Amino acid sequence: MMRFASLGSGSQGNALVVEAGRTRVLLDCGFGLKDVKARLARHGLEADDLDAIIVTHEHDDHVGGVSRLARKHEIPVYLTYGTLTALDGARSGMAQITVIDSHTPFAIGDIEARPYPVPHDAREPAQFVFSDGRASLGVLTDAGSSTPHIESMLSGLDALVLECNHDRDLLANGSYPPYLKQRIGGRFGHLENGTAAQLLAGLDCSRLRHLIAAHLSQQNNTPELARTAMARALNCAPEWIGVADQHSGFTWRDI
Repeated sequence: MMRFASLGSGSQGNALVVEAGRTRVLLDCGFGLKDVKARLARHGLEADDLDAIIVTHEHDDHVGGVSRLARKHEIPVYLTYGTLTALDGARSGMAQITVIDSHTPFAIGDIEARPYPVPHDAREPAQFVFSDGRASLGVLTDAGSSTPHIESMLSGLDALVLECNHDRDLLANGSYPPYLKQRIGGRFGHLENGTAAQLLAGLDCSRLRHLIAAHLSQQNNTPELARTAMARALNCAPEWIGVADQHSGFTWRDI
């Protein structure tokens, strides 16, 4: 059986646990050491239960806690060469670093990770599809736009964690300075609700059992707006769609 849970999702920190068989991997860690241990404990886990940390990109809300967690508990870290070079000195002391190619699948124990590149303002960002050979979970956050390759990677999955970072109107009329609005709403920024829904509508969702809206802006979005946009795309009830909260993430989902 495969299952997954979020430790928290948003601009203040991100981390997602994927478990299959006897293997557990952490996707990103944007939380401090004490905080991430407390978040793991809420899901019945300890840091020593983790077999690897996979990093999507170098932004602090995704990688801020990786180095200390990896060093303290000797956890192997997987990341692209671009992300590694962007981290510079922060990578020193990590127990083990494996450089991955953003087009080449790799295995960690019972989990196969299939990376894919995404348009985002980072050095060499990647997102992932995870599989145990029976079921598949796709994750897409921190992408300003979709691509045909992204759509092919995310079609036919059993579960999907999909970024719904902001509502276009809330961002445009909000208090952020113009340069930040342009960065967030740009092609290399973050997915807004309508773009996420449009992407979703183009996927093969015939096997989809779990859909989670993730990386919601606390200033420029609401769970209701994100759910409504994606429910229209799937022609389902908004309540069926989960939301990854910044403070508590979401609890285990079985696939």
